[in-house]
Amino acid sequence: MAITAPVVDGKITDLTASSESLSSTTKSSNSTLDKDAFLQLLVAQMKYQDPLEPTSNTEYISQFATFSELEEMQNMSSAMDLSRASGLVGQQVIMKVTSESTGETTYEDGKVDYVVYENGKAYLSIGGSLYSLDDLDTVADKDYLDAYALATEFATAINALPTVGNLTSSYADGLANLREVYDDMTAYQKTFIASDLYKKFQEYETKMTDLLKTDASNFTAAISALPAVDELTTDYEQKLKDLRTEYDKMPTTLKTAIGDDTLNKLKEYETKMAELLGTTTA
Repeated sequence: MAITAPVVDGKITDLTASSESLSSTTKSSNSTLDKDAFLQLLVAQMKYQDPLEPTSNTEYISQFATFSELEEMQNMSSAMDLSRASGLVGQQVIMKVTSESTGETTYEDGKVDYVVYENGKAYLSIGGSLYSLDDLDTVADKDYLDAYALATEFATAINALPTVGNLTSSYADGLANLREVYDDMTAYQKTFIASDLYKKFQEYETKMTDLLKTDASNFTAAISALPAVDELTTDYEQKLKDLRTEYDKMPTTLKTAIGDDTLNKLKEYETKMAELLGTTTA
C-alpha cells in the first residue's frame, strides 16, 4: 500500500483526520485504513523522524490508539451496513442510480433477493443486478407499490382519452375495461385514485352511455328503413354490405347495446339477398 500521508520534519501529519474524510478515501480506493496500514505509516514515521528530536513512545501509543479507534468505528459502520442490508432481503425497494458517465439519474424498483458484501460495502441484488446500498432511495410495502402502479396506469389511460366533447363510441370498450379494472380494485387500491380523476372518469361514462344509445338507435333505424324481407331486391345489395361492415367494426359494447334482435334482422336480409343473387351466406 502506498504511503499517502505527508512527512514533515520527520513526522507523519494529519493522522487524526476525521472519520468522514477517511470514509471518502475508503470509498474511492476500495480499501480501509486498518492496523496494517498504521504499521506502514509508523515505520515511515520512524524512518524519517529527526534523530535529534525523536518521537516519544507516548506519541506512538497515542497515534496507535487513534487508528485503533478509527478501525473500530469503520468495522462498526460496516457491520451496521451489513445488518441493514440483510434486513432488506425480501423487501420491495426503489434504488436511485446516477450514471457515472452521463450523470443521468434513474429509478429501479424490485424485490431484494440477496445481499453481497465485498470491499467493505453492501450490495443489493434486485432483478439479477447489484446495487450499492448507498443508492437506496425508498423501502415500500409491496401492496403500496402495486396500488401506486395500478393508480398510475389508470390515470394514464384516462388522460389518453380525447376530451369528453370529442368522445366517440369507438372508445366504448376501453372505458368498459377501465370500469372493470376499477371495480376489481381493493378498497385500499381505490384510495390511490384521486377524487377529481374518478369524477372525470364518470363524466366519460355518462357521455359514452348517451353515445351508445344514439349509435345503437341509428343502426336499428337503418335496418328498419329497409323494405320487408319478402320485398327486398338486389338494389339493396350495397346497402346491406355497408351495414355489415359498419356492424363488424363496432366495439363490443356497442354491439351489446344494439342487441340480438337487430342483428338477427340483418342476417335475415343477408340470407334473402344471397338467394336473390344465387349465392350462399357464410
